[in-house]
Amino acid sequence: MATTSIDTHSGSGPDPSASQPAFIPLEANPELMTTLLHTLGLSPALQIHDVYSLTDPDMLAFVPRPALALLLVFPVSAAYESHRLAEDSLAAPYQGKGPDEPVLWFRQTIRNACGLMGLLHAAANGPARAFVEEGSDLDRIIQDATPLGPEDRARLLEREKSLAKAHQAAAEKGDTAAPDAADDVELHYVCFVKTEDGRLWELDGRRKGPLERGTLSDSEDVLSQKALMLGPLKFLEREGADLRFSCVALASSLE
Repeated sequence: MATTSIDTHSGSGPDPSASQPAFIPLEANPELMTTLLHTLGLSPALQIHDVYSLTDPDMLAFVPRPALALLLVFPVSAAYESHRLAEDSLAAPYQGKGPDEPVLWFRQTIRNACGLMGLLHAAANGPARAFVEEGSDLDRIIQDATPLGPEDRARLLEREKSLAKAHQAAAEKGDTAAPDAADDVELHYVCFVKTEDGRLWELDGRRKGPLERGTLSDSEDVLSQKALMLGPLKFLEREGADLRFSCVALASSLE
């Protein structure tokens, strides 16, 4: 899968309003995303990897396993919005908080920050969380966010200067010309993680809350056939011939 996609969709519905803070959209570039995560405080033992295919086992073999998180960039199409609206209409607004919350979920209120939200969801949940370096900015953000409800968490991220600084530095170094922070971009990031109890979660700050997509066995990670069928391949099925997809994974570093 190509990795020159830029996040995020900004429009009606769940998207941040024009009065909200805005970031430069983040390119789905593994090197830049890895640098951003390491700057914030994720251990160098992990890095972001290209995922060149979701269906070819030989291509999937290039990613170290287990993969701890999967980030999918996809077009916010009419078909997707219809699906989202139908599913979200059945869900109550999420109010989870505290150490017993099954996943740490952030509602997105910063425009064009869905790439950053995906990285935060990837690093703050599942086995990756153990690789967050103690005392780092990322560790502090996670600790401060855990006892807060979704609205207060969103405000926390809006105020976090270290987050804005690290994101801007990464976004400005992409292989493609970065759009303006105020631009509307019709692509969006979603993150899939497997928590320690085997549950597969879809984490997206545009949704009403975290979405449990199924249960995986001990031997299955987010790039296993079952996880792909429960998660990202459903996005591709909805879009038919649309090729505006890319994918990266968080896994062990190669160096």
